[in-house]
Amino acid sequence: MAHVELHPVSVTNDPTRRLGQLFAGLVLYGTSMAMMTRSGLGLNPWDVLHEGVAGRTGLTFGTVTAVTAVAVLLLWVPLRQRPGIGTIANVVVISVTVDLVRLVLPDQHAFAWQALLLIGGIVLNGLATAAYVGARLGPGPRDGLMTGLAARTGRSVRLVRTLIELTVLAIGWLLGGTVGVGTVLYALAIGPLTQAFLPLVAYRKR
Repeated sequence: MAHVELHPVSVTNDPTRRLGQLFAGLVLYGTSMAMMTRSGLGLNPWDVLHEGVAGRTGLTFGTVTAVTAVAVLLLWVPLRQRPGIGTIANVVVISVTVDLVRLVLPDQHAFAWQALLLIGGIVLNGLATAAYVGARLGPGPRDGLMTGLAARTGRSVRLVRTLIELTVLAIGWLLGGTVGVGTVLYALAIGPLTQAFLPLVAYRKR
C-alpha cells in the first residue's frame, strides 16, 4: 500500500471538504462508541476506562469521555504538543454524540443483536478514525499523547501506544469497566481497518 501522508495541513486548504469530513468522522466515531457500549461484549481500552469512571461517579459516558480528553490535553503541555481544530472538535463532538446515541440505543441482551452492534461498531470505528485523522486537521487528544511521548522518549509509537492502552485498560477494569471478547476483537481489528480505509479518505494536497 502506498504511504498515506497524515501531517496536519492548514484549514485554509480545501476547508469545506475537510471540515465536513472531520465532523462526519467524529460523529461516526461517537456513534460507534455508543454501539459498542450497548453490545455488552467488551470495549476498547479507553472506553473501558470511561465506563469504569462513569460507573463510579454517576457522570454520563460522554461527560467522562470529555473530562478524560481534557485531562489528556493537559499532558500535552510538557510534551510541547499543539492542538489543532480537529483536537478541540474531537473533545466536543464525540462526547456529545456518544451520549445522544446512547439515549436512543438501549442495551442489548440477545446475542445476535449484541454481536451485530459490536462488529458494526468496530468497523464503523475504523472508518470514522480514518475519516477524522485523514482530514489532517490535528490529532485527537489521545493520539497526540501517544505521538508526543514517542517523540520525547525516543521509543517507538507501537511500544508507547501499547503501554498507554494496557495502562488505561487495567485502570478501567479495576474500576468496573467491561472487558470481554469485544476488547480483544477491537485490538486485533482496529489497526488493519483504519489502514484499509485511510487511502480512501485521506486528504492529499493538490
